[in-house]
Amino acid sequence: MLQFTCGFIGLGLIGGSIAKALKASDPSIHIIAYDTNKNTLLQALQDKTVDIISDTIDERFGTCDYIFLCAPVSHNDENVVKLQKIISPATILTDVGSVKTPIHEHIAALGLSSQFIGGHPMAGSERTGYVNSKPLLLQNAYYILTPSEQTGYDKIMAYQNLVKKIGAIPLVLSYKEHDFVTAGISHLPHLIAATLVNLVKETDSEDGIMKLIAAGGFKDMTRIASSSPVMWEQICMTNCENIKRFLSLYISSLNEVQERLECNDEQSIYELFSGARTYRDSFISASSGPIKRIFDMTVEIADKPGALASIATLLASHTISIRNIGITHNREAAEGAMRIEFYDEDAMHRAEEILLQNHYQIMTV
Repeated sequence: MLQFTCGFIGLGLIGGSIAKALKASDPSIHIIAYDTNKNTLLQALQDKTVDIISDTIDERFGTCDYIFLCAPVSHNDENVVKLQKIISPATILTDVGSVKTPIHEHIAALGLSSQFIGGHPMAGSERTGYVNSKPLLLQNAYYILTPSEQTGYDKIMAYQNLVKKIGAIPLVLSYKEHDFVTAGISHLPHLIAATLVNLVKETDSEDGIMKLIAAGGFKDMTRIASSSPVMWEQICMTNCENIKRFLSLYISSLNEVQERLECNDEQSIYELFSGARTYRDSFISASSGPIKRIFDMTVEIADKPGALASIATLLASHTISIRNIGITHNREAAEGAMRIEFYDEDAMHRAEEILLQNHYQIMTV
């Protein structure tokens, strides 16, 4: 039986997480990695995520079944040119970028469309680099595939099965539809978050009172403003037309809100919030949608040392894994509330049962 081999050109947060997820799903998968950061390669070799490391893109990548282009978008074009001279006709090239049109056009110009399936795992973190990568980052996340018209059906199905193997959810779109959709649900929100943070910064008083009292609601909706400015500058420049279209629509909607406020139109303001709430709640409860479901709960805790550790220890003793944990400081959930996020719905329900049995109060917010 031939060895299944995956190559990685770049081993940052996403590349590292995919590599770790592949290795966790099947330790026999052979992984070759190139990165400009030698420390990253050595770390990946030491933790046994990667089997072979390389400081160049050389002939060793010619044995790969899949090659993941995970370097910065600005380097993808030159890396594909190097790979074109090495890969076999059976190799599938894929990327992990947030914008698909430029890479698809470049691949087509090189005559590699039949070997390319664009990829976009809808997962990430404000933290970057291989050191922050983890196999569970992709768990239950949508993984969008954008095959070209020349890509064979069997290749698309094989990639979908590979995505399922690492715990993600494959979704096939055309690359143009992908760029339009992500402009609305990902790229525009990052622009809104960044501009809102800068607005508060520019209008705050000298003693920073707005920054001081900024509560959970503001922090939640602007969390993504902490993302890499280099990456988001590149995304905005490569998906500019779609982003401008959504930005125009958003500006128009804000102008409508301003008109409603000037007219003291109470009913339309109520309908604004009511409609948004209904639609937003449908994202969470549905099995599919533009926002990945989050399995979390908020628990009241005593204001004393060790309270948080007690809950974590209790759940760990019942083999329940916690995805994320933190104290909620917003006004809707008062001080002494802990938000716990889980990897799946079953773990959340088991945790709720255990906590209730131990006399903890689950909050509804």
